[in-house]
Amino acid sequence: MKIRSPFLVKTLGFTIACFVRSWISTIFYRYMPETINYDPNQPNFKNRYIYIFWHENLLMPAHHYGKPNISVLISNHSDGEMIAQACKHLGFSLVRGSSTRGGIEAIRNMVKLSKDGHIAITPDGPKGPRGVIQPGIIYLAAKSGLPIIPMGFAYGSVKRAKSWDKFAIPNPFSKVVLVTTPEIYIPADMDKENLQQHLTHVQNELDRATAMAETILLGKMNKVA
Repeated sequence: MKIRSPFLVKTLGFTIACFVRSWISTIFYRYMPETINYDPNQPNFKNRYIYIFWHENLLMPAHHYGKPNISVLISNHSDGEMIAQACKHLGFSLVRGSSTRGGIEAIRNMVKLSKDGHIAITPDGPKGPRGVIQPGIIYLAAKSGLPIIPMGFAYGSVKRAKSWDKFAIPNPFSKVVLVTTPEIYIPADMDKENLQQHLTHVQNELDRATAMAETILLGKMNKVA
């Protein structure tokens, strides 16, 4: 059932944001960069990046990295409005659009915002296929000149929603590991002929970041056991 009342949508968005803060605050969270620390929360962090992570992992960065200087792309679909309101209450700046509706305009807006801050995007959203990079992120990186930072997550204990992305909801007091791999630059003169090459590279790096996070988490859990 679609919720048509703007007031109710805003109220539910605020409620979701409060839930995210309280729920995720119980998580034992560990950030393990492969090389450089790309955490935008660290003091005197001046570089700007495009942070990418699978749509299923939206909950963790929504809690830890909500800042006005980080812009997130939220679907124009009606079901994206509630998520947009939640992200707004968590501290993000918003850009509305998707790969199918408002996508070109959304990329233009994100390029403008990238001059003053970071970009966060789920490259398989808003409707999948799950875990498959879509071209929009490549064009955004080429137009903005910002490097891409792949973010891979692994969960010690997690519930999965019955949605296209199998949305991850880590259980209270469970462990979560984040791994970032080195930045990826897309040349400004990138054309359609080498688009697939860049798509494959970014796909492989995001998959590798996820695999590394899972390996680290498994090692830590085995040590505890």
